[in-house]
Amino acid sequence: MDALYFLLNKTLIFSVPLLIVALGGMFSERSGVVNIALDGIMIMGAFTSIFFINQMQAVMSGQLLLLLAVLIAMITGAVFSLLHAYASVNMKADQTISGTALNMFAPAFAIYVARMIQENGVQQIQFKNTFLISAVPVLSKIPLIGDVLFENTYITTYIGIVVLIVSWLVLYKTRFGLRLRACGEHPHAADSVGINVYRMRYSGVIISGALAGLGGLVFVVPTSTNFNETVAGYGFLALAVLIFGQWKPMRILYASLFFGLMKTIAAAYSGIEVLAALKIPSDIYKMIPYFATLIVLAFTSKNSQAPKASGIPYDQGGR
Repeated sequence: MDALYFLLNKTLIFSVPLLIVALGGMFSERSGVVNIALDGIMIMGAFTSIFFINQMQAVMSGQLLLLLAVLIAMITGAVFSLLHAYASVNMKADQTISGTALNMFAPAFAIYVARMIQENGVQQIQFKNTFLISAVPVLSKIPLIGDVLFENTYITTYIGIVVLIVSWLVLYKTRFGLRLRACGEHPHAADSVGINVYRMRYSGVIISGALAGLGGLVFVVPTSTNFNETVAGYGFLALAVLIFGQWKPMRILYASLFFGLMKTIAAAYSGIEVLAALKIPSDIYKMIPYFATLIVLAFTSKNSQAPKASGIPYDQGGR
């Protein structure tokens, strides 16, 4: 039973950043803009927020510091995503090329700046992980659920749950969500009834950037005590989660849990007695999430139904 709780707890840690970033990608693509730049935005969000933690841990600590870092990560992601929004919406550039350019720029920028601003000239940004919640009072005593959700966890797990609920409500229960979906399916029809397609697409990309920036911080904090200017390709894995989840919040949740489980097996197999006893080389386990991605996409991509106008630059004068 302890092994099961360990597996479920670690799965949540790896699933939450995937969930947050994939939901961000959903908002962008639902508006009609493909955001390949999720990985680069994650790096930028993680870079600024982890550096903030590094600088401020001498004067504050605990959950308040983490919440402030969350805010900084989201602002960084939103601002950085404006470059993609401008290229895709105003300049009508190829969205894949624009996103790829940002993915190439982000790690190079983070490495250069980290080496410039740190006294020892290294790119790793160290921080003390003081954010683990050993047990949430009262809630940790709930049978089964308490051990998984409310013991040895991080506040970022609850932030991920809130992001999921709010995303579902915004997408399906608000006028904004209806307009966003209309711009991703039939932008000219949306324009004909007075919806500003350009503004909606900017909004979708900015929300995407804010969530991707948050996802970068959420990925780093529970898994490390330093940031080495990389998020291990999580942004690209989030794109697979988005496609597997069919651009729908609840399906994205299930896909995130599946890929989070695969990532857990790859990263924490030594803590699972059954897997450790098999004596399989560690490199095989590390390849599991990416093998799973290829297999899942091979069987599901044919039936994928992306928003019809996703990736197509909008020309108000065209029909």
